[in-house]
Amino acid sequence: MTIEIKQITADNKADINIKNEPFKLRGRMKPHLVSGVWSYETELFPESEMGEMTFPDENYSFESMSDEHIFVGAYDGASCVGLAILRHSWNRYLYLYDLKVNSAVRGHGIGKRLIEVSAKIARELGYNGIYTQAQDNNLTACLFYLNTGFVIGGCDTMVYDGTNQAGKIDILFYRPN
Repeated sequence: MTIEIKQITADNKADINIKNEPFKLRGRMKPHLVSGVWSYETELFPESEMGEMTFPDENYSFESMSDEHIFVGAYDGASCVGLAILRHSWNRYLYLYDLKVNSAVRGHGIGKRLIEVSAKIARELGYNGIYTQAQDNNLTACLFYLNTGFVIGGCDTMVYDGTNQAGKIDILFYRPN
């Protein structure tokens, strides 16, 4: 498999709407802040509590988003198999708004390559790096970000209050240049 990473333009704008696919829920990340330093522990769910989740498809609009967003695709031939969406941000970090890789090609380094290209774009645009967030119960995503150069930068413990996701937290991850 030869994967090409390239920016998505108006010519291939439909590729920003690749489908969301299920991901495993196998554990939880528990971040801790002590004396200004973040650390974490992981909790693996008992097999009976493991599951999977699929985010709803977004139906992104290239025309309405292209002024504030940058779209990067991973291509296997003509087929888009991975996507990173970056959003300009006020805080000098480019926001990784969405990252997805088709389940059939996960584990081949495509997500890591999308992160590397995103970090390069951030440097070229004068940002201090990139940042994103992941739900604490998406342990695979949390560990992926840490393994690709991100560090924990904070948590939002109230973002899901009053929703069907209540009890989860968002962990903020930063990857400085």
